[in-house]
Amino acid sequence: MAQTQNGSVMAISGPEPQSLSATVSRGRLISILIGVMLGMLLAALDQTIVGTALPRIVANLGGLEHYAWVVTAYLLASTVSIPLYGKLSDMYGRRIFFIGGMVIFLIGSALAGTSQDMTQLIIYRSIQGLGAGGMMPIALAIIGDIFPPSERGKWQGLFVAVFGLASIIGPTLGGWITDNWGWRWVFYVNMPVGIIAILTAGFVLPKAIRRVHHTIDYPGAITLVAWTVPLLLAFSWAGTQYAWNSWQIIGLFSFAAVMLLLFVLIELRAAEPIITPRLFNNSIFSVSVIATFLVSAGMFGAIM
Repeated sequence: MAQTQNGSVMAISGPEPQSLSATVSRGRLISILIGVMLGMLLAALDQTIVGTALPRIVANLGGLEHYAWVVTAYLLASTVSIPLYGKLSDMYGRRIFFIGGMVIFLIGSALAGTSQDMTQLIIYRSIQGLGAGGMMPIALAIIGDIFPPSERGKWQGLFVAVFGLASIIGPTLGGWITDNWGWRWVFYVNMPVGIIAILTAGFVLPKAIRRVHHTIDYPGAITLVAWTVPLLLAFSWAGTQYAWNSWQIIGLFSFAAVMLLLFVLIELRAAEPIITPRLFNNSIFSVSVIATFLVSAGMFGAIM
């Protein structure tokens, strides 16, 4: 606090807390980036490799009508788990949930390679998705933790490069593995990369955390699942298993709309909402979210 000449009190803000990049060596920062990027590469490569192998998988296991669910189950599980991972990592630190996500992902990969039918594969892909839900967003959060805002953009560009690399080598690698080793190895190949990523992250990610007390928005989490799951089910089933104007599809869309409205109402009143609807009042945030949505839709559509 400081006093002006007219006697009024003026608040003087102190210096902003230092980011991790200002307190550790450059070599340590590079090691952290490598560990985080390996986790991102693991999730990105899986999508492009599996996409190439899917026709062979369906031919072997049967169940062509469930083709899209091999990808949908993965995306659905990761979508609903991302906000929970984010909140928990805020409370207890990034390291444990980033590594934990990779472990769950590898368990799902190992199980997917043993699938005997499409139902098993879809379930195991859901487990993979639960792990990926912790890997991708926490990787970006770690960048936010270790670099100041002025430097985050250029470093996050490396993660875009990871997805670009995966889109180039993934399809070719997936086809080569499928033709020479069999489709089960498109899942098993995750194991060596994942083990290296886990060991690297375990050694280089900061262990010390500043634990902050937060409340978890359980009603928000439940309603988030309650509107995203029926919405994805409706889009997946419409035009294939059911007609677009069937009562099943209309019912799923209606239920999703009601749950979405309830979700927004809950988030507006929650002490610490999972997703703050008021963020959409910021035009930069809204445009960025729309752009990311369109890019992601195009990317996954191209992969499929």
